Amino acid sequence: MTVVTPDPATAPSPTTSSTASRRPTARGRRSRLAVAVLVGPFTLLLLGTVLVPVGYALYLSLFTEKLSGLGFEGPHEVFVWLGNYAEVLTDPAFLDGAGNVAGYAALHVPVMLGGALLLALLLDSATVRLKQVWSLAVFLPYAVPGVIGGVIWAYLYSPDIGPLEDLLPYDPLGSAGILPSIVTIATWQWLGYNTIIFYTALRTVPRELLEAARVDGAGAVRTALAVKVPLIRPSVFVALVFTVIGSLQLFTEPLVLRTVTGSVSSTWTPSLYVYESAFTGNDYGRAAAASLLLAAACAALSALVMRLATRGTRTHGTPRRSR
Repeated sequence: MTVVTPDPATAPSPTTSSTASRRPTARGRRSRLAVAVLVGPFTLLLLGTVLVPVGYALYLSLFTEKLSGLGFEGPHEVFVWLGNYAEVLTDPAFLDGAGNVAGYAALHVPVMLGGALLLALLLDSATVRLKQVWSLAVFLPYAVPGVIGGVIWAYLYSPDIGPLEDLLPYDPLGSAGILPSIVTIATWQWLGYNTIIFYTALRTVPRELLEAARVDGAGAVRTALAVKVPLIRPSVFVALVFTVIGSLQLFTEPLVLRTVTGSVSSTWTPSLYVYESAFTGNDYGRAAAASLLLAAACAALSALVMRLATRGTRTHGTPRRSR
């Protein structure tokens, strides 16, 4: 038997083979180019609209402007480290605004989500006719710009020409009634938006589960609570996150009421505090520190809500058939 031995001069060495395998092929280069083209716009938008502004705000929050000597040379920037944050956290105006937002969220979030879920269940029920018309009617306030909606409600609350002062048991523009008045404006505008989200999620519930619940003897209310609501829990938690973030960033409604009626202070919410500090007091360091504290609070509450949503999904899982 003849054994053919390969010529060492022509046989590929292991080093050459591994080097060739590591060389990028034309297909690999095209794949990386496609990834760069698809990811590039998002990266630019993320840098331009989030990372760069946040970094610049962080830079501003570490400085403040002070006068030197007799003040003839004008103000100059002074590095204060965390001084602006300490000033904001000890400012009674900022703390009062945070308390107002906490009370607003405690009242607005359950009213908003509970009302939107109830309307979505009613629209999804078999007893409601002309569902498209009712969906449009519910969603219509969301199409009204926030400033215009705030002006409309400000005139409705007005003691001179508005009809609501005689109908409500409290002064809608008084110190005790301004909070429910702002909650009413925000709920009126955003209720339809969340209703459409929940109604769209309800339309994806498998019909066979609903039929099985009816066969087992479950009524409309039991079917809604035991089958429909558990299945749309992810949509509810997403709406909860957006509602909490929107509550912390409350700005338009109190600003409009302050401009039209003068019933709201200039620092009634943290967002108004930032606006007042930056564009009235020209204290950009304090405004940047307050805005970053507000952003940190939004991120922390969002993470908490998402964690609760994940834990609730793992705990409940797929809803059982009603009996």
